[in-house]
Parts: sequence; C-alpha cells; structure tokens
Amino acid sequence: MTESPHIVEVSAADFQQVVLDGSFERPVLVDFWAEWCGPCKMLMPVLAQLADAYTGKFLLAKVNTEENQDLTTQFGIRGIPAVKLFRNGQAVDEFTGALPENEVRAFLERHIPRESDSLIARAEQLWADGDAAGAVALARQATEDSDNPRAVLALTRLQAASGDVSGARQTLDALPANEQLTDEYKALDAQLTFGIIAETAPPRAELEQALAADGKASEARYQLAARLVLENDYEGALEHLLTLMKTDRKFGDDAARKAMVQIFEILGDHPAVGGYRSRMMNLLY
Repeated sequence: MTESPHIVEVSAADFQQVVLDGSFERPVLVDFWAEWCGPCKMLMPVLAQLADAYTGKFLLAKVNTEENQDLTTQFGIRGIPAVKLFRNGQAVDEFTGALPENEVRAFLERHIPRESDSLIARAEQLWADGDAAGAVALARQATEDSDNPRAVLALTRLQAASGDVSGARQTLDALPANEQLTDEYKALDAQLTFGIIAETAPPRAELEQALAADGKASEARYQLAARLVLENDYEGALEHLLTLMKTDRKFGDDAARKAMVQIFEILGDHPAVGGYRSRMMNLLY
C-alpha cells in the first residue's frame, strides 16, 4: 500500500478508535479486502488515488478480512471488495465490487463536507433562533452548489416548515432523478404530499365534526389524516386511512392505501410500520 497520511490499515484492536471515533471528525471509508481477491486489487488504487485527491477530507481505512474475521462478521460482509462509509460512529452508506473512479467519486460526494454544508448549518441555526426568512435565504444560497443535493433537501425542509409547501414541492422536484431514490427524498416527498392536501383542507376541528356527523365522509377522513401527519400523529393518521380503506376503498383511486405507503416512507424503520403494513395487506387480500 502506498504510504499516505490519508490511508491506514486497521484491525479489530483499533477499529473503534480509528473508524468509529474518528468518523465524528471526518468521514471514514472502510475497504474490506483480502489478498486473494482480484477485484479488491483493482479497487485499491482507485480508492488510494481518491484519498490523496481529497487531501484528508476523508480517511481511507483498510481491513484485511482474512486477518479480521470478527469485523467481517460484525459488519455483515458477505462478498468483497465491500466498502462502507462511516459518519458519527455509524455506517451510513456502502457499495460492493470494483466500481470505476467516477462512480466511487459520486459515492463520496454524497458525504464529503462542502462549503455549502456550512451554509446549511448556519441556515438551520438561524431557523432555531427564530429567523425563518433568513434561514430560507441562506439555504437557497447553498443550492447554488449544484453538486450538493443536501442543499436542496435542506431548502425543501425549511420552506415546508415555514408554510411554503408549494415552493418546497418545486424545490424538491428539481433534484436529479438519481437523487430521488434516497430514503430522505422519499420521506420529504411524502411529507409534502400531505402538506399540499392539508393546504386546502378545513381546520381539524371542522373535519372532526364532519366525521362525527357522518362516519362515511371520505374526503373529510382523508383530509384529517393529512392534517394528523403534519402534526406528527402518524398512528392516528394510519388509523383513519385504514378505516377509509374499509369503508370506501375506491376513494380517490385507492388514495388511502397510497397514503399509508407514503407514511411508511416517512417513518422508515419505526416499530409501528410492521403492524400497520400487515393490517393494510389484510384488507387487500
């Protein structure tokens, strides 16, 4: 391995210190490899070149899987080369196989801090300090860095939080197609869908009164579910959508089921998702 201050060999003995603890200071890219692995040897010079090209913006840590089988088991390595990126003590992204340089660079760009990330952090601090207009303006400035999708996501979140749901929708839709596959995009996309529904809906109390008067008022139930999502009452929203599936399955071209799926996107691996997904599937079959 070429001597470089940006590349280190790690083992089980120093993995905690170098990788997990070190990832709180900068991203750490861990390359799981073995001497007998041909593709590993193809990937090695690509990773080494990029580690030097980024001049310390990330650390490349190499783990010999033959000598560190406990780490291989711990991180679920089933095929090599396997590359995991760590931030703040957690593995946040990964790829397998000997990718070409342009694909590895694109992988890194999703995680390497940029100047626009500093603008995002300042925008979020302005929001926390109560300066909503200043936060949105600074986040918009960050989107001038067209290579940083995090800026677009941050601006979307701030616009939505400030009540500009339509503007947030336009901002999010401007993301390139390949960036619309991430979990964060899907969650924001779902959140905005409910925001747009709620924009034209009556107040919550009025919707609840409508349902009390007529339990089959499908539009009111659907709009109330959207309002509950915006209030972070996801289980309340899911209960209403399950009821809507039972009472008016054809409403809005299967809108209740589609809305439930979008809430699942928002919740991710929340423990409630499994139960509600099962209840939804029981109504389908």
